[in-house]
Amino acid sequence: MTASAYDVLIVGGGPSGAVCAAHCAAGGLKTLALERAVFPRHKVCGDCLNPAVWPIFRRLDLVDRVLALPHSRLTAVDFIGADGSRINVPLPKSREDEADLRIEIAVARSHLDHLLLERARECGAVVLHSGPVTRIAANDTPIRWEVEAGGEIFSAKWLIAADGRNSTVARLRDLLPPQRRNRVGLQIHTPLPPDLAGRVVMRFLPCGYAGLADVGQGRANLCLVARPENLNAIRAWAQQHFALIDPDWSSVTPLDRAPIWPSGEKLLLVGDAARVVEPFTGEGIYYAMASGELAAKLLLSGQTASYPKAHRDLYRGRLWINLLAKQACLQPRFAASILGLARMFPPLLRLLTRKIVGG
Repeated sequence: MTASAYDVLIVGGGPSGAVCAAHCAAGGLKTLALERAVFPRHKVCGDCLNPAVWPIFRRLDLVDRVLALPHSRLTAVDFIGADGSRINVPLPKSREDEADLRIEIAVARSHLDHLLLERARECGAVVLHSGPVTRIAANDTPIRWEVEAGGEIFSAKWLIAADGRNSTVARLRDLLPPQRRNRVGLQIHTPLPPDLAGRVVMRFLPCGYAGLADVGQGRANLCLVARPENLNAIRAWAQQHFALIDPDWSSVTPLDRAPIWPSGEKLLLVGDAARVVEPFTGEGIYYAMASGELAAKLLLSGQTASYPKAHRDLYRGRLWINLLAKQACLQPRFAASILGLARMFPPLLRLLTRKIVGG
């Protein structure tokens, strides 16, 4: 069987893969994005976009189209301890001028991911909704990748893994670290409680934590995180607290994973395929998009040797907040101590809020 040949082959059509594909194709590279799901599709996520995403959207000429999607503009974050104590932190005032957009919004991934992948197609990328990738081989010198998916074979000079925390590319190349199923995430969209319009609520519980965000049109994104043995308890809490009737939860695991070295010979890893961002600390959408854009930029400039350092720099200053948040989620007393300190020293809470939801 003759393989279809490309300059760049991207496995995964989520935010990291779509942004990478759009920039590669716009820069003149013959680009293929393989995505096994048909969009629009549901994706387990917190659905929040911090202000750091707007320059990326602007470079893709997508600002107006993102704002045209069903969404909510977020104005405040509530932190609630396991003892019921509450701290409210207003988000920075919205700056809505085109030159310096600084607003925080929440938008369902089914809308956002579809828009990004369509933008990649508009920029000239070939987008195929194939079956799962079943084989990856590196042939010849200089290296050329051969990927089999859905019974077809594709070849490319460069391979980009943009296929998430359980990356098939990483698994087939023996790069995927052992999984640690220490926590499970559950998510559902539900009617928005009337007193939570424009808000994010982060609630610590003895059995885990819950996050709720207004996503517009009277709907809320509700996420739960707990250890496997506490899933029944946190589901029961959510069903009672939000009066849920027969909720159809979506799940995701692992919620954290050891990072993978983000490059190999003619291979780059972007988004969660390379490094998973703790979900409590804000969503990983910015880092997915930013790493996809970074990989494309270095491919187009011929500077891919600098990708590991540039990738590390992208996450610099973020990892400590991930560790702090994880410990707060696993240990309710530790979370209570953090909230207690925040009440005594408001600048600490403002710092944590900027890190968690501010980009």
